[in-house]
Amino acid sequence: MVDQTAAMKIKASFFPRPTCKTAFTLVELLVVIAIVAILAGLLLPALGQAKLKAQSIKCLNNLRQLGLSWVMYVQDNDDRIPPNNGNLQDGFNSVRDQHYPLTWVGGWLDRTPVSDNTNQLYLMRSHLWSYHESAAVWRCPGDRSTSLHNRTALPRVRSVSMNNWMNSTKRSEYNPGNKFTIYVKASELANPGPSKIWVLIDEREDSINDGFFLVDMIGYPDRPAQNFLYDVPASYHGGTGALNFADGHSELRRWVDPRTRPKLTANSSAQHLTTPNNKDVIWLQEHSTAAR
Repeated sequence: MVDQTAAMKIKASFFPRPTCKTAFTLVELLVVIAIVAILAGLLLPALGQAKLKAQSIKCLNNLRQLGLSWVMYVQDNDDRIPPNNGNLQDGFNSVRDQHYPLTWVGGWLDRTPVSDNTNQLYLMRSHLWSYHESAAVWRCPGDRSTSLHNRTALPRVRSVSMNNWMNSTKRSEYNPGNKFTIYVKASELANPGPSKIWVLIDEREDSINDGFFLVDMIGYPDRPAQNFLYDVPASYHGGTGALNFADGHSELRRWVDPRTRPKLTANSSAQHLTTPNNKDVIWLQEHSTAAR
């Protein structure tokens, strides 16, 4: 009988125990790090683009809901467009009840920490609120502006403004010679057509104040060298801004002139910008109103 211990030794000599590495070598570690860095470099831009795309879709959906509210308001008010006069009041105390009967939405946003920046009562008492009842649709998801209150940074409530040529009583120097149409009823939008004229727009955080987005027609159509940006559209989606049109559709518009997308700086205002021959201003003029 073979000794059992000797047999085990003979078996072990034929089948040696496998050795086990317990750590990477330096070269292997560097290779892994390089591969991870390459993958990150490939994936991060794609993830960034996907995030921008998701934000733009959400933004368009928000504007679409507000646009549908605008359409329903028109239908319920004998074809009349909601009033649009900035912060114009009619004997109402905005501090007391935030009620503005002469304009579609009240409140004055500022880059200083004023209470209007975060006060949703202005939205809830707007002319359109009853048709959607959601504060979220009033703000573009790409708008990261905040207002500091009690040492807490809070998101501002609104990034949307309305075309100043929609039912405004502010007939001043931006309508030279009274040559251009201020639309009071939706049926008047037949010229140039509901699909060709915008109603709502996302406005830059350093330009927005009231809900009145002014497109001046002083240089249109034959003096583009006199054009300027009184209010500045937002470009939160990779250089594009979002607008809603009178027929209910929303779309992204790429602003092609760098002057339409000035650098955002602290404590500065992106209003009253002189931009002669700016193609974006010309496009806004063509899609804001029409000659009478």
